Amino acid sequence: MFTDFQCRVYYVVSRIPRGRVITYAMLAEAVGCKSARAVGQTLKRNPFAPLVPCHRVIASDLTPGGYRGKQTTSMIHRKVALLASEGVYFKNGKLTDKRKLYRFIRRYL
Repeated sequence: MFTDFQCRVYYVVSRIPRGRVITYAMLAEAVGCKSARAVGQTLKRNPFAPLVPCHRVIASDLTPGGYRGKQTTSMIHRKVALLASEGVYFKNGKLTDKRKLYRFIRRYL
C-alpha cells in the first residue's frame, strides 16, 4: 500500500518525458511538499521502475544527484548513462542544457 504522497510523487515522475529531467526540489513543489529529501526517500524505494523513471530526477545544483538511494560513483555513472541514452548530458558533473528541465504544472494533480 502506498501513501497519498508516494502516489503523487510516482505520478509526477511517470509524466516526465524521455529526454527531460526535473530537480528533487521542483518535484517536491509539484506534489505540494516542501521537502526535496522526502521526495528522494520515496524515489529510492521506487517499485515501478522503469515505468516511473526516477533516473530523470536530479539535484537542484543540476548535478545528477543520487540513484536508487546511493551516492556511489558506479550508481551515478549508471544514472548518467541512462540519461545520456535519452539525450540528457552532463559536463563537469552539471547538466549541459537547462532547457532539458521539465516544468510540471501542479494543477494536473
